[in-house]
Amino acid sequence: MRKKVKQIFSIFVVICFSLIWAEASVPILPLNQVKAGMKGKGKSVFAGNKIEEFDFEILGILRNVGPKRSIILAKLKNEILDNTGVIAGMSGSPVYVDGKLIGAVAYSLGTFVKETIAGITPIEEMLAISKEKPPRSSFSHRIPIKKQLSLEEIFKLNKEFFLSRPSFSSEGQALIPLNIPLVFRGFSSRVFGSAKSFFSRMGFNPVRGGSLSQSTEEISPPELTLREGDPVAVQLVKGDLDLSAVGTTTYIDGNTVLAFGHPLYNLGAVDYAMARASVITVIPSLSGSFKLAASDNLVGTFTQDRSSGLLGELGKIPKYIPINVMMVDPQGEIKNFNIQIANDKILSPALVNLSLASIISSERRALGNLSLELGGDVYLENGRSVHLEDLFSGSFDNAAFDLSNLLAAVVYFLTNNEFKDLGIHRIDLAIRASEEAKFSYLEKVWLDKYEASPGENIQIKVYYRTFRGEIVLREAGIIAPNLPPGSEFQLVIGDAASMNEIERNLYRATGFVPRSLNQLIRILGNLRKNNRIYFKILASKPGLFLKGEELPNLPPTMKSMFSSPRAAVSAPTKLDKSTLSEYQLAIPYVFRGGVVIPVKIKK
Repeated sequence: MRKKVKQIFSIFVVICFSLIWAEASVPILPLNQVKAGMKGKGKSVFAGNKIEEFDFEILGILRNVGPKRSIILAKLKNEILDNTGVIAGMSGSPVYVDGKLIGAVAYSLGTFVKETIAGITPIEEMLAISKEKPPRSSFSHRIPIKKQLSLEEIFKLNKEFFLSRPSFSSEGQALIPLNIPLVFRGFSSRVFGSAKSFFSRMGFNPVRGGSLSQSTEEISPPELTLREGDPVAVQLVKGDLDLSAVGTTTYIDGNTVLAFGHPLYNLGAVDYAMARASVITVIPSLSGSFKLAASDNLVGTFTQDRSSGLLGELGKIPKYIPINVMMVDPQGEIKNFNIQIANDKILSPALVNLSLASIISSERRALGNLSLELGGDVYLENGRSVHLEDLFSGSFDNAAFDLSNLLAAVVYFLTNNEFKDLGIHRIDLAIRASEEAKFSYLEKVWLDKYEASPGENIQIKVYYRTFRGEIVLREAGIIAPNLPPGSEFQLVIGDAASMNEIERNLYRATGFVPRSLNQLIRILGNLRKNNRIYFKILASKPGLFLKGEELPNLPPTMKSMFSSPRAAVSAPTKLDKSTLSEYQLAIPYVFRGGVVIPVKIKK
């Protein structure tokens, strides 16, 4: 009996997918049969999920606008479009002549154009996407390690992707891809404001909106389907925040979906969540009307982002990067936030930056003093992890943005490393907030002796002044290095920035690019922290700086060997001074200041 039930269920599933395929396999009208003057119908959604038709007339064909690229020009018409013009969010809307699919609405003549004239991507070019090879891009910028990457810096690093939207000319008018509504849900107003200008330059129309209440965690059979003309979303962030780019479904064949008719970024192989969407309303605007929409249930994955559109697969689960944030307020009350962001080397750092800044700034006040104590781990798919801890303090959300910039930098350097494709398994963060300034400044340093024998203990007293004027004493001790009598060493005491500046001058380098994956992971886990007093002992000892590592106090023979062009892979930097030892002292304040103290070795 059980066997028969399984057989019946299997037959039922096959019949369901056969019906879907039968409905989806619409006839195609090749481009060489498309003529000026032809009239037809298009499909799109202007409210809710109701597919509505619009009329169009072919005006002509722009051939060879790019290598093997053509654009069909058409004038669209219906009661809504006559009032709004071509609408952002219509990207991918299928158009038919005599019931045969000719392509997808994808381009417009830009803003302030009275005529509802659209550019249509021929369906043959969209169908060719599936024939393209799917390897993911391995291009990465080799830039020196930075502790923080702001949203603006991330966009500048990837400007060739973000600013490369194609455009074509027709009768002196620029034919550009339709703007894509990018709907922010749950993001704070300040984060949205800072992100809006960047995304606008990339061809998006950023808007703040709501979402539907259905869960996107499970995919059930009724939710696997999309119809040609349905709104569809590329869900870049989901969970307690939602960030989705909205377009229209063009063509369905079995579990294969084509949409948009133009690229998101033209990144090639991608792994973006594909979700149903619902149009709340159409917002008419002289500068560009757009669909205000909300993402709905997850239905699959977009796997290709190409010049003629997006290719997706129904029922396929995308790979996200889960981020779990525990916020603790001064009273000890805990709030947990869970989001998942798109797994993409180009977008993930920016999405991490935006999402984390929004979570923090929406929970804490934007004006006045704020301090954030961070502890967390970035777990990698190779079994390793990067531990993070630091303290940030400031006003007007500066602490929130500094913290977000730190995590964005770590994610950027991990996902864009040149050594190995490295996936992030999960990010767990604990952030303790207090509405007060936690700054401190070096006041003075006292040593119990300024001349010592090798191996002798030197007591150090460091006085720093807090934001409220309180003087705090911290004590430490160092051992005098084993140097010749009468020589001198330097004791450097300072904050992270001071130590970094000293090392840049010492190594005569503006920055450091890691030479191996192990070195990268180690450096990211040991980034200098704001709430530390650092101690470094420098002495006039010959050394080398090679492959990002300081080789101090080298004997002449060793120094010659490493400096030999036959031995060194890259040219080392000769050092007159070497670091003999380094220490750090944690304090409950962001520390600022630095001093260099000479100490003599007794004769």
